[in-house]
Amino acid sequence: MVKEQEQNPQNDTDTSVEKEEIIRTESENQDMLKSENEKNVDEKKEITAEEIIKELEDKLARTYAEMENQRRRFEKEKEEAFEYGGFSFAKEALNLIDNLERSKQVLKNDSDLRNSEALNKTLEHLEIINKDLISVFTKNNIKPIDCLNKKLDPNLHQAMMEIEDDKKEPGTIVQEIQKGFTIKDRLLRPSLVGVSKKTSKKDENQ
Repeated sequence: MVKEQEQNPQNDTDTSVEKEEIIRTESENQDMLKSENEKNVDEKKEITAEEIIKELEDKLARTYAEMENQRRRFEKEKEEAFEYGGFSFAKEALNLIDNLERSKQVLKNDSDLRNSEALNKTLEHLEIINKDLISVFTKNNIKPIDCLNKKLDPNLHQAMMEIEDDKKEPGTIVQEIQKGFTIKDRLLRPSLVGVSKKTSKKDENQ
């Protein structure tokens, strides 16, 4: 019993040393893991910073491109406003020419005034007014469309009727119902016209 009791302190010492060794090893392992984690965190921070810088550069580039597009749109709108700002007014003003032309037709069709001196003088004055209006429009880049004896152009003309005429190629404008106009390089309103077509076989036989 005495010997066993004498051996116990030695066993306790060995056990204590083993425990200290285990604790030291665990501590070293924890330090190593902590170091690795810190290293990984640092790398992640560096990658995130690069991504943030790249994202900011992309946003800056997009913002600059958007501002440049807005500037160009503004310049274009300003130019169009200067060039075509009177588009609506010009279109309304064409009613003056239409009304003058209608007045001339009414006077010409009046049986009481037909072939009278008063009619001729009135028509002359109306024609002068019409020419003056056309001149004012032309000075402001509003020009009438010349269409008679030309091929129908859907960009400038609108066919309202077909007129049989074997002397003209089909689709040739032979009558102007309402004068069309352009403003600069844009169509203000199309010419309303009558176009030629070949005489039908039934009419030819007759």
